[in-house]
Amino acid sequence: MHRNADDTKPASGPLALWAEFIALYAGLPIFILITRRTAVLIAVIWLAPLFIHYFQRRRRPSVYENDWNWRGFRAGLRAVGLRFAVLASLVVLAVWHFTPHALLSLPRAHPGMWLLVILLYPVLSVWPQELIFRSFLLHRYKPLFGVNRGYIAASALAFGYAHLIFLNWVAPAMTAVGGALFAATYRDRRSLALACFEHALYGCLVFTVGLGQYFYSGSAWQH
Repeated sequence: MHRNADDTKPASGPLALWAEFIALYAGLPIFILITRRTAVLIAVIWLAPLFIHYFQRRRRPSVYENDWNWRGFRAGLRAVGLRFAVLASLVVLAVWHFTPHALLSLPRAHPGMWLLVILLYPVLSVWPQELIFRSFLLHRYKPLFGVNRGYIAASALAFGYAHLIFLNWVAPAMTAVGGALFAATYRDRRSLALACFEHALYGCLVFTVGLGQYFYSGSAWQH
């Protein structure tokens, strides 16, 4: 059996944890939105995982050592694939119905850029976000949210809230739903690899079917 989420307890008390959680998951998106600089967004996305990797994992290595859990990945892969097939079909139909001109706009107009996004997005964006919003959130804030519905709700809301920086309602709404799916996958299988894979599937879908405009800071902050 794979080890449970937390083998150790954080030294911080509940009030300190709440203050920390609010500062990180509510304060940083506000800071990014105030600055409206892509360099700041990229720095936050990558500095946070580096902090988690070099400090949290060194302090409590037993908590994180099996985080990728490839056994859990293989066990949950079929369910993730079936769910993606159903939901991806619904997303494609929705785009075709409401904004048919946008369907497949990126691969049709800029195939090279689309291919670059498909190749780089899982590494440069998915892994850092899953570490921040799924793994670290579960391990660090288990005393606040537990590992069941409270954790899934916290992960979904934090993930959706972070996408308010794109200044539209589509990105927060979609990512809140996605965050709940990815959190449930991570909770059930304790596999960061599986959560990353699922996130990458939906992220690549978004940029393929024509919804990428809602997740691009350049278009949101140009005014």
